[in-house]
Amino acid sequence: MAKRNRGKTISYLPSNGRGTCPLCERTRIKLLYPQTTETNQTIKVCKNCRDK
Repeated sequence: MAKRNRGKTISYLPSNGRGTCPLCERTRIKLLYPQTTETNQTIKVCKNCRDK
């Protein structure tokens, strides 16, 4: 049976949560995970960069 709510959590974000990751420079990837930089600025990163 199909799940009706799949993907609705990111549909309100601009470009459906996709963009270029500031750490690995990948394009058209989902940026869903917040990470703080050395200057205490919060940025959104991709799934592969969330643990770096």
